[in-house]
Order: sequence, then C-alpha cells, then structure tokens
Amino acid sequence: MAGVPKSKADFVAQRLLDRIVSGNLSPGSSLGTEADLLQQYDVSRPTLRESLRILEAQGVLELKPGPRGGIIVTMPGTDILAHGLSVYLRMHDVPFVAVLKAREVIEPALAAEAAENGTDEDFAALQASIDRMLEVDHQDDFIEENRVFHSLIAHASRNHVMTIFWSTISMVAAGEGHGIQYTTGNQKRVAEAHQRILDACKSRDSAAAAASMREHVRELEQLIKKSYKYLLNQATTIVARDGRRVG
Repeated sequence: MAGVPKSKADFVAQRLLDRIVSGNLSPGSSLGTEADLLQQYDVSRPTLRESLRILEAQGVLELKPGPRGGIIVTMPGTDILAHGLSVYLRMHDVPFVAVLKAREVIEPALAAEAAENGTDEDFAALQASIDRMLEVDHQDDFIEENRVFHSLIAHASRNHVMTIFWSTISMVAAGEGHGIQYTTGNQKRVAEAHQRILDACKSRDSAAAAASMREHVRELEQLIKKSYKYLLNQATTIVARDGRRVG
C-alpha cells in the first residue's frame, strides 16, 4: 500500500510532520523537547532520534544543541529539492545537457505567464535588473544579475509550482557551477535577450515572451557546444543542501 511507513521511525516522522502541518506551526516554533516527544509517542530514544533526523534531512526541522536549543520547525528550501534531484540525476547517469533541455521547457512557460500575470512593479524590477547588468564590471556580478532576472520572471509568472521547478532546475543547471565564463560579448547578448523578453512581457504578448526566452535559454546550450562541448555529456553535478556544488 502506497504511503505506508517502512519502519517505526518513519511512522513517528510522519506523525510529527502531520502535527506540524495540521497545527500550523510556523518556522521558528518549538516542537518540544526530546523528553516531551519520548513520552508523547512512547518510543525508544534511538527511534525518536532517527525520526527527527528524517525530518531534518527533509528541511522540516532543525536540531539545535545546548540549553537554548531544541527541536525547531523550519521551512524547507529549494536547496533540499535541488540536492535530491541532483543526486538522483547523478546516480542515474543523466547528463548535463538533459538538464539544459528541461530549462528549455520550464523557462519559456514562465515567461509566457509573466506576460499574462506580471504587474507594472514586476516589469520595473526587471528593467532595473537589465540596467544593472549593463553596468557590471565583474563576472560574479553579471552571473548574480542574470540569476536575479530569471528569478524575477519566475516571480512575475505567479505560478508557484512552476517557480519551484525553475528554482530547483536552475540550481542544478547553473553554468557557472560547471566553469562556464561569459565574455563581454556574451554578456551584452544576454542583456539584449533579457530586454526582448521584458518588452514582450510588457506588451502582454505571451507567445513572443516564450519564444524570446526559449531562444535565450538555447543560446547557453550553443555557447556550451562551441566552447565547453565536453560538458554536454558530463554527469550532473551534485548540489549540496546549502546550494553549493560538491562534485
């Protein structure tokens, strides 16, 4: 039967998770002490600690040691999803190019919805990002502004689920994590592509926004084919739970 816990620790972890969700416990709330939970769930200390580690790995709890510590509710971040996805892709020998192809599906859809749902405030923030990109002098600043623009497009889409997919995939597919560098010419073309995407969004032309984004994302693949061809069939890099790449 699907969803049945595999062990007592899994069962307790599920009950604790149900308690967090049904009790509307916000991040920062205490779930109680270990002694409290041992009494409430009538399990051994090793079983309870395994349950807590399961939820900690899922990003639901943080176990803080010391007198001011405790079992604290946390909000899972997309780094948890990116880590799990990257491990799965690596273990199944999924190459980097397959992740790029996924971006070609997700990002145009987000751009189309940004054209439909974006506000004047969203478009102003996107224009400010483009303006900053044109002024940056350092590679790291350019990469960060590039990330900001795509994040703002995702936000403007108002599609929460697709935004989570994008955030997860973008952490796995980020070119800089694979050593990709952008020349001055590359940077200028990226800024121009961003402007075309924004102009389409401001015109409420979802088809043009999607087409411009698709062309833009494919430009990264073309750059890799031209200068970093060895990356295309390279194994996907594993993303750590804090968003760093670990191999």
